Amino acid sequence: MKSMIEEQHLEIEQLDWVPIPPGLEDGLADQTIPKRKLKSWVLVLQARQIPCRSEKIDNKWQLLIPVDQYQNACHELIQYEKENQNWPPPPPVERKLHENTASTIWVLILLAIFYNVTQHQINLFGHHPVHWVELGNAHAEKIVDGEWWRLITALTLHSGPLHLAGNITLGGIFMVRLCRLLGSGRAWLLVLSTGTLGNLLNALVQSPDHRSIGASTAVFGAIGLLATINMLHFRNNLRRRWPLPIAAALGLLALLGASGENTDIGAHLFGFLAGIGLGMISGYVTQKWKYPLEQIDRGLTFFSVFLVVTTWWLALQ
Repeated sequence: MKSMIEEQHLEIEQLDWVPIPPGLEDGLADQTIPKRKLKSWVLVLQARQIPCRSEKIDNKWQLLIPVDQYQNACHELIQYEKENQNWPPPPPVERKLHENTASTIWVLILLAIFYNVTQHQINLFGHHPVHWVELGNAHAEKIVDGEWWRLITALTLHSGPLHLAGNITLGGIFMVRLCRLLGSGRAWLLVLSTGTLGNLLNALVQSPDHRSIGASTAVFGAIGLLATINMLHFRNNLRRRWPLPIAAALGLLALLGASGENTDIGAHLFGFLAGIGLGMISGYVTQKWKYPLEQIDRGLTFFSVFLVVTTWWLALQ
């Protein structure tokens, strides 16, 4: 007698629950729900405090809902599917990486060799000896008066071994990655441009007697470039979180570019902002450019070297 009552109660209980159709259409389910989707739907309904339970019947998973909650549950699941119909987005097109780490390291070695040259008394172009820092520093008043070459020559000067080592170490980390993404020529020209533009903006806002030296303006320009390039490349994947690369770069700027007794915060900030701006422009030009960038990469490399040599030639005249 007791077992018959229990069976009747079980039948009544089962009739109070109905399965959700896999397609969320009206009618009873006759197909299985993929296990991954089943877990997602359970989480959605639990978040909305709608009772549910999953059962495996005849090797098919079903999501059961109380009869009185059926319409509400279907509504919530339909809304969830509409909001997530394109999620996750397809992965971005795989980027072609350029294997040129050795060339990047050689540029950093040349920067170190040049620092060593500036520590010796050398007679050139009528200078006995050459006062490298005096001739090449980013002197705001002289830049505004027309000595534009200081915008570039200042990037090659350093106040001491620690200053040099810091810029080579930090810059090397980001430049290796940037050169692999863009190619050496485009990467170094863009970084040189960010340093130049950063020094110009800094000279315009600083007092006339402001002076600065160091490659850190270009280093933070490289950080801004990398953040912008990654943001543009992964914007469809990040969706509402698209500013994350820029936010991470801002964290690096605050951590590494705003401390120290002789830190030129303005140069770091303007270099970083120049990197973001030129990164946007570079991304737009790359989309419109119809010819292989590899063909002009070597030319851009020589042009970057030409710019540095020319500016120092002008500084020594």
